[in-house]
Formats: sequence, C-alpha cells, structure tokens
Amino acid sequence: MTGILLAAVFVSVFLLLLYISTLGQSKSENREPVTLKGLLKKANDQLKVLLVRKKKSGKKKDSLEQSLNAAGVPMKAEEFVVFQGFAVIIGGGLLYLLSNQFVLFLFGTMLGFLTPKLWLKKKQQKRIKQFNEGLPGMITSINGSLRAGFSLLQSLQMIAEEAYSPIKEEVQYVLKTMQYGTSLEDALVDWKRRMPSEDLDLLVEAVLIQRQVGGNLAYLLDKILETTRERTRIENQIKTLTAQGRLSGIVISLLPVGLGAMIYFINPEYITVLFVNPIGKMMLAVALVGGIIGFIFIRKITTIEV
Repeated sequence: MTGILLAAVFVSVFLLLLYISTLGQSKSENREPVTLKGLLKKANDQLKVLLVRKKKSGKKKDSLEQSLNAAGVPMKAEEFVVFQGFAVIIGGGLLYLLSNQFVLFLFGTMLGFLTPKLWLKKKQQKRIKQFNEGLPGMITSINGSLRAGFSLLQSLQMIAEEAYSPIKEEVQYVLKTMQYGTSLEDALVDWKRRMPSEDLDLLVEAVLIQRQVGGNLAYLLDKILETTRERTRIENQIKTLTAQGRLSGIVISLLPVGLGAMIYFINPEYITVLFVNPIGKMMLAVALVGGIIGFIFIRKITTIEV
C-alpha cells in the first residue's frame, strides 16, 4: 500500500512540474490549452530524448574503454576523464600564471584537453603494432600445438605461459573470461572487439567458421600465417618507398619555422615587423594555415593502407 501511495505522489508531482513548465510555453506561443494527453505525450518525448542522450554517452564510454584496453592502460573511462580534466586545469592555470594572458589560458586548456588523447592514441598504436608483430609467432605456436595433438584451448594456455607482452596479456584475458563461464566463441569475439587488429580479425573469423562447419584448422592457420607475413612485407615495402615523401612533408613544414628563427637571431628588427604590423600578422596566419594544409595533404598522399 505504501509503495502505491509513493508511486501516485511521484506521478502527481511529475505531472505538476511538467504542467508548470509547459504553461509558460503555451502562453508565449499561443498554443491550445494543456491537457493530460498533451502532458503525457510531452513527457514521452522528453523521455525519448533522455534515452537517446544516455545511449550516445554510453557509446562514447564504450569507445573510450575500448581504446584504454587496446592501449593496455589500467584505467577506467571515468578515471581517464578525470585525468583529462586535471590536465585541462593544470595546463590552463600554469600558462595563465606564467603569462597573465587569457589567450594563453585558452591555449593551455586546449593543450591539456588534447594531450591525454594524443598520448592514449599513440600508446594504442604502439601496442597494436607490437601485437601484430607478435601475432605470426602466436599463430605458428598454435599451429604446431594443433599438429602435435593439443586442442585450441590447450594451445592458448601454452601461449599465455610462454609468450611475451602484449600477446601474453591478451591471451590471458581470453582465458580468464572463459574461466568465468564465457564460451570460446564469445571470448574470441570479445577479444576481436577489444584489440582492433585486422590480422586478429582474420584469425578469429577462421576459428569461428571452423568450429561451425568443421575442417582442418591447421591448414587454415597456415594460410592466415602466409597472408599475415605477406601483408607485413608489403607494408614495410610501402613504408620504404614513401619515406622520402613523408620526410619531405616534415622538412617543408619545419623549414619556415627554422628560417624565421635564424632571421630572428641574426636581425630581430627585420622580422619583428611581421608580428607588429596588421598585414604581417595576416601573412603569418595565412602561412600557418597553408603549412598545415600542405602537411596534411602530404601525409594523406604518403599514407597507403594495405
């Protein structure tokens, strides 16, 4: 009985507050008189908006947690957001105390906001690269164990004991999820989602298909190993062929900055005009934008996905 009364009071208060908030809008916009049906419809619309916002925030949280897992950072999404907030406060406050200028305060806050993201992205790329480099050795070990008569689960246990980081941690994570009652298929799918690697996707899909339709898993692993090594060889060849272009982009981007610094040390009065005269400031802004656009174009041209 008490629960029913509390529910009735909650619904009454909710409808009353919704009526008060809608009353002003109806008067200002000359709408029709507010009815119970209209209140319930408006409440349903607002509830849908709240659920959509919660779903979007949940997707952002899942994406951040996936990035943290792929980077091997032992931190939750909420902790990373708090760390990013501290970086914003420290970066903006430190530059403001040193310069006492609001523009540098904004620059410091932006720097503090972007630095943790760039650090996380760099760490994620490095760990994925190490994982891809160690994946052929892991496939070779699994293939040898299967040919020796061991099961796939026993092969993974051997890799978890003998492999190096980050292969060791990732395989241990898969085995730990299976110990908690997760099936091998679900654990492999979760592993594929946790570690965004194309070579790992190929391995997991091959194992899942083999467990569904049967077949020689060792033969499939041989083909995957051959494909992985051939892709690595092509990637290294492309990096060698595009090294000159990437170096040219860096040199072209840094050349104006280095030349301006040399002129400043040789004759400061000659180049100070660019920072004082309005036309000089405009020229510097155009040169900066042009340099950034040129660097981005060169990086796009020399970046070839295999």
